[in-house]
Amino acid sequence: MTPSSDKDLNGLDNPSFVDEDGSHCCSSSACAAWGPEEGGGTGPSGIKLGYTVIDVPPWYLCILLGIQHFLTAMGGLVAVPLILSEGLCLQHDLLTQSHLISTIFFVSGICTLLQVLFGVRLPIIQGGTFTFLAPTLAMLSLPTWKCPAWTQNATLVNASSPEFIQVWQTRMREVQGTIMVASCFQIFVGFSGLIGFLMRFIGPLTIAPTITLVALPLFESAGDMAGQHWGVAFMTIFFIVLFSQYLKNVAVPLPSYQRGKKFHFSPIYLFQIFPVLLGLSLSWLLCYALTVTSVLPAAPTAYGHQARTDTRGDVLSQAPWFRLPYPGQWGTPTVSLAGIFGILAGVISSMLESVGDYYACARLCGAPPPPKHAISRGIGVEGIGCLLAGAWGTGSGTTSYSENVGALGITKVGSRMVIIAGACAMLLSGIFGKIGAMLASIPTPVIGGMFLVMFGVITAVGISNLQYTDMNSSRNIFIFGFSVFAGLTIPNWASKNSTLLETELWCRNLCFWSVTAPQQILLGLRIAEHFPVTYSWGGAREYSGAESWSRFLMNEAFSCAPTQ
Repeated sequence: MTPSSDKDLNGLDNPSFVDEDGSHCCSSSACAAWGPEEGGGTGPSGIKLGYTVIDVPPWYLCILLGIQHFLTAMGGLVAVPLILSEGLCLQHDLLTQSHLISTIFFVSGICTLLQVLFGVRLPIIQGGTFTFLAPTLAMLSLPTWKCPAWTQNATLVNASSPEFIQVWQTRMREVQGTIMVASCFQIFVGFSGLIGFLMRFIGPLTIAPTITLVALPLFESAGDMAGQHWGVAFMTIFFIVLFSQYLKNVAVPLPSYQRGKKFHFSPIYLFQIFPVLLGLSLSWLLCYALTVTSVLPAAPTAYGHQARTDTRGDVLSQAPWFRLPYPGQWGTPTVSLAGIFGILAGVISSMLESVGDYYACARLCGAPPPPKHAISRGIGVEGIGCLLAGAWGTGSGTTSYSENVGALGITKVGSRMVIIAGACAMLLSGIFGKIGAMLASIPTPVIGGMFLVMFGVITAVGISNLQYTDMNSSRNIFIFGFSVFAGLTIPNWASKNSTLLETELWCRNLCFWSVTAPQQILLGLRIAEHFPVTYSWGGAREYSGAESWSRFLMNEAFSCAPTQ
């Protein structure tokens, strides 16, 4: 899951993509350039496309649009290893952070190819998921895995020492094993066809607090990073908000090529496609200017020093030009039974969100509604992707990226070949070590500003699922409010009082469960109350939004949204 909303990213709220009759199509010359005579058409939803899912655009267009999809997903891909670095004791080891970034690029490319060629076979990008972050960070915060005090001091950390390598690799191997075993559940649910049965008992009243609690526990990490220099963090937020909310309808003329017209300028909505990437780049550039002019303090203990670009710049010279990630590169994975349960809620949440992405992707790329066997196959392949991510050691699983599904609505190019080209770009970036090193050298407050926006959007996306429920019902208000508050309160108490639960093995498992499973609490509560109420009160599914949510996935995803 990634921070995005279908309305903002699929172009439906952009007047330039709406015809006079209210249908959704591209009116710019750029989209005309993307649709040659032999390609394009109108999908089952009535959306006019430059290329449908079975079309093959020219090779140069496949490369350019594939790189665009990679850049669109880059914000989410980079965020996952950067967030995990603190729990893995790697906040002062930028070189290893760059290796994690390269690894997640490489594995995401492999998983995308598997999904497009053998899974649901729709043009959909696979990348690191945020739903695994909360339980993973909670597991790493337990006394057993808490980072030693000396790893928090940059002057005491020797990244090449065997002691330090042992510290972070033992934690990574535990995360790897947990993800690999939990992914087997997703593989089973997918290829056995149980995903349809599972969706009968989980609706928007489950999904809303689950996704919301993916982002809310991360407020401390975002605040710590942004607090290194609030001015730089708010500057990053300002640029992202400016591009995504105020300049999204502004077209930038860029050179393009079309037979008959040859080279000419076409309007492209860059600010709507790349708000995060542009915001990070500008903030990074301004930090470099403030560093060169000595506006930012050079003393390591001074406030704002972490905003300097030279504090993290050494990683570029240290990183190898080429490095091929491989399974087991951090050692043999280990498994914790309690940790497996901690990841399962993230697996379930990721599966349900991916189902919605499949339907939206089919609508936007000109494909018919995906049948049940295709959805099951897609979920099963995502499980295989999580298994590979665990084996390679990305620190996270993989899932479908909603923002790339939305990009299909902007470009009007739904060809699978474009996504295959994007997957190849991910693979090459994962092998080219300098790219990961460059992204790992982004100043800390710039990352913090991005996280404030990103996690805020994830929270809002989770809450937006309540639109399918009757929130005038006191029952629904109770379930949502209690789930969110309990999901924050109980794990927070357990993390601060873990010594009270460290008496016997089962107590330690209970502690582990409480800390890592705010989402399990929600899912268990929701499913537990769903069984008796569903069969004793005929309107429960309607009031809880399960019926309207199912209709939205199955039917409304294939009709154009009305113009407001």
